[in-house]
Amino acid sequence: MLLEYGAESRLIEQLASRLGRALGCTSIEISLIPSAIVLTTLIGESSVTTTRRAHEQPINMSIVHQIVSICILAEQNPRDIVLIERKIENIHANHYPKWLVIPAIGLSCAAFSHLHGADWAGFWITFLASAVGMAVRMELSSRKYSLLIVFAFTAFICTLVASLSLYHGLSDTANIVLSSSVLLLVPGFPYINAMLDAFKGYISMGWGRWAQATLLTLMTSLGIMLAIGILGVKGW
Repeated sequence: MLLEYGAESRLIEQLASRLGRALGCTSIEISLIPSAIVLTTLIGESSVTTTRRAHEQPINMSIVHQIVSICILAEQNPRDIVLIERKIENIHANHYPKWLVIPAIGLSCAAFSHLHGADWAGFWITFLASAVGMAVRMELSSRKYSLLIVFAFTAFICTLVASLSLYHGLSDTANIVLSSSVLLLVPGFPYINAMLDAFKGYISMGWGRWAQATLLTLMTSLGIMLAIGILGVKGW
């Protein structure tokens, strides 16, 4: 779960080791790749090795925080396996409601556009484009589409809506509106995790996460270029 929901590699290794010792294991050996985790549990002279695939999930730090809390609880209650199993079964994602997330994302992108000089018409068009894009992104994600397709299609929709700024010169800062409306698709967290992993010695994980973030960026660019090509926009 730590790997699926975006925890950095050092944290995954430390938590697995601490939780294993708290539950009575002699030591825990762990190997990470971007799509799977290999875990070896040593108890005395016996060992068990297991491999688990990491499925694609949206980044969720609330789940990571709950697992950190469970690890601390296990250290305070050594070898209480029943308690830890019950806590793990109750892990759940704390999602914010859509009616709050969608306008919040729209407002943040619009605020960024205004800080970069967009006029008020551009501000509201950026708000609309980003909010619609976020709604599309959440809907596609709920239907379990590939993250690459979600990013490309969302970028396409955001750019289409943002092109309203070009309609009869509705906004004098159309270039800022077009660029700000897709800021919700910047894969900042994967890039940060990739850098942290690489600097802390997890080179394969760093490269894997960097490749994933770069692919998301490329698919976002593809969606933008497709919309611009259809609209015939030049000079952006």
